[in-house]
Amino acid sequence: MALTRPPFDPELRALLADMPLVPELNREVLPQIRQFSTLPVEPLLEGRAIDRREVDIAGPDGTDIPLSVFRPAGPEHTAPAPCVYWMHGGGMVMGDRFSQLDIPLEWLDRFGAVVVSVDYRLAPEATGTSLVDDCYHGLLWVAEHADELGVDPGLIVVAGISAGGGLTAGIALLARDRGGPPLAAQVLICPMLDHHNDTTSSRQYAGEPGVWTREMNEFGWRSVLGDLADDAVPGHVSPATADDLSGLPDAYVDAGTAEVFRDEAVAYATRIWADGGQAELHVWAGGFHGFDALYPQARISAQARRARTDWLARVLDPAAGPARPQLSGQRAGR
Repeated sequence: MALTRPPFDPELRALLADMPLVPELNREVLPQIRQFSTLPVEPLLEGRAIDRREVDIAGPDGTDIPLSVFRPAGPEHTAPAPCVYWMHGGGMVMGDRFSQLDIPLEWLDRFGAVVVSVDYRLAPEATGTSLVDDCYHGLLWVAEHADELGVDPGLIVVAGISAGGGLTAGIALLARDRGGPPLAAQVLICPMLDHHNDTTSSRQYAGEPGVWTREMNEFGWRSVLGDLADDAVPGHVSPATADDLSGLPDAYVDAGTAEVFRDEAVAYATRIWADGGQAELHVWAGGFHGFDALYPQARISAQARRARTDWLARVLDPAAGPARPQLSGQRAGR
């Protein structure tokens, strides 16, 4: 028997009515869906004074990892700037470094931040730790090239949406456990955190087409983990299973009430608090998965984006008392 679901925000419900929903996600339809999971980046850059650079770096196994670097152009942008290191969404099986890029580009406009977006490998072609390792090596490159990029190494923010939100949490854990780089903050937007896929909210959004359903989520996780035993899944791959969430950079966590990831997002923020860390949690009434990425013009979407930006302003503005970056390995009570 299907569980009763929280209703959609009325404006979002009307917008979603015109969106074709994918009835099923599997290996057969994935190639077709991938064609529509990304858009050209040029329209996003039009009218913005931005310098763009494309970089390929060597990954841990020698595979090239593409990075896109976006810097504010103009003489007023000379001092070391904050950096937003961005991980795209797509259930770990689709998307690229330009997906949902309008979100961090808003922070480039607002804060003069340098935005670096990583094109991590996708499942099922890449499995296990490959995706999070790609993201972490991109982060290492950013920290090592901070002077060249015009980045303040003390103001590196990691951020991502959906699968990218889970990868963001994963590299924050890796940075803590491997001794760096120091991170100023982590922004987890409707994050994909728990491979168990068995929360109440996950079960609520099963059994019929949706933006992202329990069945789609199961396909995404199965594509990444393959035959890996449940107790062998590393915490930095499925961050909800990490034993210890202390010593992490301050976190912003959000989700909608009407989506699969609602309960795991709430649980993750709760565990950060329980382990002595700081997290700001927003659960948007009537929001479905990725609502503000899909429909940024909706009123609730504007509110969600503004809340994130206001939080980042407190982190990045020295006059507001920014959060101090915590070196990885520093844990509460240790």
